[in-house]
Amino acid sequence: MSDVIEGSLTTRRNASWQKVQRAFFSLLLRVFALVIPALLIGLFVFLTWQAWPALQFNGFGFLGSNDWDLGSQYGTPTTVDGHMVLPGASYGIFFLIFGTLASSGLALLFAVPVGVLAAMFIAEIVPAGIRDLVAAVVELLAAVPSVVFGLWGYVVVIPLAAHYIYPYMADVLGFIPGFGGPVGAGYGLLTAGIVLALMVVPIITANVREAISAVAQSEVEAGFALGATRFEVVRKVVMPQVRRAIIGVAILGLGRALGETMAVLMVSGNALAVPDNIYNPMSTMAAFIVSQLDSALQDPTGMAVNSLTEIGLVLLIIGVIVNAVARLLLWQVRE
Repeated sequence: MSDVIEGSLTTRRNASWQKVQRAFFSLLLRVFALVIPALLIGLFVFLTWQAWPALQFNGFGFLGSNDWDLGSQYGTPTTVDGHMVLPGASYGIFFLIFGTLASSGLALLFAVPVGVLAAMFIAEIVPAGIRDLVAAVVELLAAVPSVVFGLWGYVVVIPLAAHYIYPYMADVLGFIPGFGGPVGAGYGLLTAGIVLALMVVPIITANVREAISAVAQSEVEAGFALGATRFEVVRKVVMPQVRRAIIGVAILGLGRALGETMAVLMVSGNALAVPDNIYNPMSTMAAFIVSQLDSALQDPTGMAVNSLTEIGLVLLIIGVIVNAVARLLLWQVRE
């Protein structure tokens, strides 16, 4: 009898201990799940606080003008609208917004067809025995540091484009606005788009391949049973079901391209103006922050650093919106 009572007490103690463990583990998961949103909110609050003087000084004109000028570093700071700034200082970033969106758009224009075709090739053509190996090799491109892509663009793409590709394009496509000369030295919008495209392709390929693999095999086999060719099955059965996934992945790739820094800085030319054509130098928000930070730190009023922080805040907002839309579309596809 005592053995039965002892066993019952042991069972109860074990059940209570397991309940405590489950509660602790559940609480721990909740804490870790809140870390990322907390970091995002903290980053937004920090950037807003740091950029607040610039937000007050620049107003909404900050987004629509191209007159970025740190002012005279050797001049005496003056008071403008209650804010201390260097003489001649003005901050406008429309050229950065244009350069960021244009280079990222070109990257998607190049990367989406290549990534989708590569995913189709891996999922449908490559033999099953080596399919995972080929996919892993393609996805390894995502692990290459961005500075390596920038170096490749600087050493290979820029000379090749400046001497051969861009002059030919200007001659053949010069009748299209934005495609005429001069082609410059190879640094510019199109070069940045090409380099960014190579960085975005692995993201698109991996996610589209996953979406293709999720298509019901019974529907694919039904297409073959009806006498359709492989190309017809892919075009009429598979692609309609992964169309939304492709859109979501493209937006996800856009988020990667929007925030790229070093690779763009090395090939864009870092110009402080909207490019006159597709070959001209330009700059993006992320690359511009890096290139201007050292000069901005020399501003004794701190307004230059505050304005750079404001650029970072704008970039953060754009990036969050783009990635949220992409994740929502991908979630709907998986559902």
